[in-house]
Amino acid sequence: MPTRAKRMPMAALLTLSFTIFVNITVEMLPMGLMLPMSRDLGVGEETIGLLVTVFAFTVVLTSTVLIWLTRRIPRHMLVIGVLIIFGLSSLAVAIAPGYWAIVAMRIVGGLAHGVFWAVVGSYAAYLVPKEALGRAVAIVNSGGSFAFVLGVPLATLLGQVVGWRWTFAVFGLLSLIASVVVWRLLPRVDHLADDVVAQTGPVEVVPGDVPGRSTRRARTLGPVVAAIVAVTLVMIGQYAVYTHITPYLVHQGGLPEVWLSPVLLIYGVLGAVAVLALSIWFGKRPTLEAIVCLAAIAVAMVVLVAVDVLPLVIGAVLLWGLAFGAVPPLLQTRMMQATPTRWLQQAMAWYTTGFNIGIGGGALLGTGIILAFGFGALPWALAIGAVAAIVLMAATARR
Repeated sequence: MPTRAKRMPMAALLTLSFTIFVNITVEMLPMGLMLPMSRDLGVGEETIGLLVTVFAFTVVLTSTVLIWLTRRIPRHMLVIGVLIIFGLSSLAVAIAPGYWAIVAMRIVGGLAHGVFWAVVGSYAAYLVPKEALGRAVAIVNSGGSFAFVLGVPLATLLGQVVGWRWTFAVFGLLSLIASVVVWRLLPRVDHLADDVVAQTGPVEVVPGDVPGRSTRRARTLGPVVAAIVAVTLVMIGQYAVYTHITPYLVHQGGLPEVWLSPVLLIYGVLGAVAVLALSIWFGKRPTLEAIVCLAAIAVAMVVLVAVDVLPLVIGAVLLWGLAFGAVPPLLQTRMMQATPTRWLQQAMAWYTTGFNIGIGGGALLGTGIILAFGFGALPWALAIGAVAAIVLMAATARR
């Protein structure tokens, strides 16, 4: 078992947060650059949106296998390597001659991204005591919140000022810079305790079957599976709505286009506030806190469906942003606290898979809902996902 720091290793946690900021921003770049990329490449806007789906589904299909293949590589070295690959793939997008070359480079980026999340997502568990894991995960995941607050709006602005290709180039260089920061500031950890490895992490040597072991294992993994399924359902609903949030707010909510940037910026700021609150005050009871936040999201979605009064629409969107900012780190904390150390990286790989099924599947689901029922039905996807996640959390709370 690696030695754990007694104090919060802030430099290391902030380093992980910075890498997540860069990675999530690059993953979401096509959302903010949809219009200029569509015009320059001569394809429809919905075709540019598929670049997010291709990226996410690459993670889904490959992350578990790649984590198993790289299970003996030191985690520190692996993080540096995938950041370099990620950065080079983004630079390649910047000079790609056409749409399909970009698709190929997004697949390469997705391969690196899946390994990155499975490793970085569990890295904090090697650095802090288990009782401090909630705060550590919140600090690390704040990079994701700031990707929505600063990364995507900044990328959109850069795309308007210097072009979408330079935007990919800038974030490709940031990824390479992040690899250097990791090399200098992130501590090395021993993930191969006792030199016994199964799947993606260390395991105990068990000489034979023990009566009741299967039952205990099922009870142990129940909350882990519940958290992974819950985050999948929530992310499907989230990206069904959020991928199409701009046209939804304009066409369905009646929001003037000039208000879009301020409203979405405040949405992201509130999500960051939620993560900051978790890192300072909350995170000790992740199940209860996740249920409260999911309930708030469900209420916000019902308001969006039921009313078309602009102030109430804006209020519901802001409540949604505040509550959702806390949900991914809370579910991840609950999953990690429930996972035995020897299964940690494997569980994180499945968590990453569920997360990216949500991103890619949610974007496709949202398109289908719009075609079948119109923009007004979009919030139901997230409302149903949030309620289903609450049921899962409550059903496994005592375990």
